[in-house]
Amino acid sequence: MEPRLATSVLVSALVRRAEAEGGFAAVLAKGDSTAGAVLVVLTEKGANPVVYERMLQPSGDYEWASAGPQVCGKAEEVPALIARRRRSDPDLWVLELDIPSTERFAAGMNGFG
Repeated sequence: MEPRLATSVLVSALVRRAEAEGGFAAVLAKGDSTAGAVLVVLTEKGANPVVYERMLQPSGDYEWASAGPQVCGKAEEVPALIARRRRSDPDLWVLELDIPSTERFAAGMNGFG
């Protein structure tokens, strides 16, 4: 079994990458620093949110997947999704990243692990 990156390190890397690309990053909720799950809300100029979650795959690797297609682009539904997820998993980290190109950023997130 390969060692896994601590969640706090992953979160820090995502925040730094967003800021390096000219975006803004905010940690909305902190979870377990070692093994907490991560939910990322990507927006572009504060609009059209897309929610991704880091999911453990059967292979043992993590991949980012859309966490709520029902909220894609619907900003008013994102807080309810976050609240539901936090109720069932209090160790969940929630990030909001407002970046110039959400599609490009999301495509590169699988490099973070």
